[in-house]
Amino acid sequence: MTVNASPLIIPLWADLLAIAVGGVQGAMFAAQFRDRRLDLLGVALIGIAAGTGGGLFRDLLLNQVPVALRLNWYLIVAVGAALLGMLLERLFQRLGRVITGLDALTIGLFCAIGTTKALTLGLPEIPSIFVGVLSAVGGSILRDLLLNLPIALMHVGSLYAIAAVAGAGTLVTLVALGVPMFVAAVVCVAVTFGVRVLAVLFKWSLPEQRRLERMPRWRRHSARR
Repeated sequence: MTVNASPLIIPLWADLLAIAVGGVQGAMFAAQFRDRRLDLLGVALIGIAAGTGGGLFRDLLLNQVPVALRLNWYLIVAVGAALLGMLLERLFQRLGRVITGLDALTIGLFCAIGTTKALTLGLPEIPSIFVGVLSAVGGSILRDLLLNLPIALMHVGSLYAIAAVAGAGTLVTLVALGVPMFVAAVVCVAVTFGVRVLAVLFKWSLPEQRRLERMPRWRRHSARR
């Protein structure tokens, strides 16, 4: 599907705010592992990964120069936010609901940007959804890889990716129905935000992996002579 429209563009300050939220959360996430203390460089790298990882994956998939490398401010804000999150960890823990809300909004924005960008470059619907979801959750993936941890998105209780799938799927559906790109992107942000916040409030989660403990056995009863 080829879309003759421009991808969603948000103001620089909003983009930097989203990266800052990612940097703060990256530092707070790393701080909970007391057995693996990070130095300042480690915290800075985690902040860069968490804040800009989604955009990095998105632009690499779309064969473009990553946005984070086009301006000085992206890396500066990511590093500064991570160091601030390290120093003021207790304060940010008290603002957990605010951080969760900003994080949900950030996921929605990155999801909408990634999906619309893929659509305008001519990618089909399903690959566009994949790019949008990876744009939304790529920072968490890169953060966990750097910390040598199992990817948190695969853990029970995490609906980051599901919220992004719902938002991106809504966006491509609306665009296919002829809804203007900007309107579809706004709905995408709202859907992603809503699913993520509701998942936190009501502790929604996907079912755990399961296996059949006993396979059904078919017994052949020999005919009596």
